[in-house]
Amino acid sequence: MTISIIPVILAGGKGERFWPVSRRERPKQFLSLDGSGNTLLQATANRLLNLASGWEKIWVITSEMLASGVQEQLPELPPENCLVEPQGRDTAPAVAWATIEIAKRYGEDAVIGFFPADHWIGNTVKFEATIEAAFDLALSEEVIVTLGMKPTYPSTGYGYIEQGEKIRDNHDISAYSVTRFTEKPDHDTAESFIATERFSWNSGMFIFRAGVVLKELKQYAPDILTPLQEKGKVAYADLPKNSIDYALMEKTQLATVIPTEFGWDDLGDWNALERLFKGDNENVEMGTHLGLDTKGTIVYSSDSEQVVVTLGLEDVVIVRDRNVTLVVKKDRTQDIKKLLKELQADDRFDKFL
Repeated sequence: MTISIIPVILAGGKGERFWPVSRRERPKQFLSLDGSGNTLLQATANRLLNLASGWEKIWVITSEMLASGVQEQLPELPPENCLVEPQGRDTAPAVAWATIEIAKRYGEDAVIGFFPADHWIGNTVKFEATIEAAFDLALSEEVIVTLGMKPTYPSTGYGYIEQGEKIRDNHDISAYSVTRFTEKPDHDTAESFIATERFSWNSGMFIFRAGVVLKELKQYAPDILTPLQEKGKVAYADLPKNSIDYALMEKTQLATVIPTEFGWDDLGDWNALERLFKGDNENVEMGTHLGLDTKGTIVYSSDSEQVVVTLGLEDVVIVRDRNVTLVVKKDRTQDIKKLLKELQADDRFDKFL
């Protein structure tokens, strides 16, 4: 069974933690990192096509720098369905503006889903079934549904959602009220969350009726909603930078979570490749690598004519792409954004960004 949700792909991110492969003109969502041959953006659109009943109802919101790349990668996307933000203001303005524009075209009863462009999904059949359940719930109730991923380890890099009272049960897909959101806890706290079996990782995927979220944004984030309703994208220059989690989801009483498992990763940094591809191998190798006494190492090279040779290394990431070689400890990959700030402050390094 197909449904007619209106998916919006969030494709404006910089993907800085995947530098140097992810760069300003070719960020993470334009790369093929999962071995499928499709870029992350293309893979996201492809798995939403059936749910949207075709390209006419798929939307993308992105930045001015990336808009031409979006159209190149998704040639069947209607140009009017590509919203181009003049400045990056995080996810709250993106969700608000897209919801306003979709409500204008389809009405406030339209059911919208927001999906980041950089997710890996393992089981697309179960993914579709979960979205269908979320669609049915959003269509019949005044709720804002978020998908919660069952934790597989005590991650300190994800936000967590605590489920409260069960509000719907559909075979193996249940929905619960949200008790609270917690941003990136420390390791001990994450372990305690998992032990309760009441917490899910916050996937950043949301499904709701347009009118429901417009009403909630009017109450909790009028500084974002009102300027966009009055001025459209021209309002961006004066909008606050805020995520949809902080601006709305942590405040609304309508937050609902569907905990699920369909194989998921947000591909947040280079360590994601280990989670996806390591298997029984000592190292993860994408490109040509010869290692002696090397283990727990991630090697990525975009040049098939070059070889990466390692000796006596453990728990590091090595990335070779065009004019940059990056070597970083696996437990420091979250700090690549800090490194980039140092490079961005020095004009000598502009060509490497």
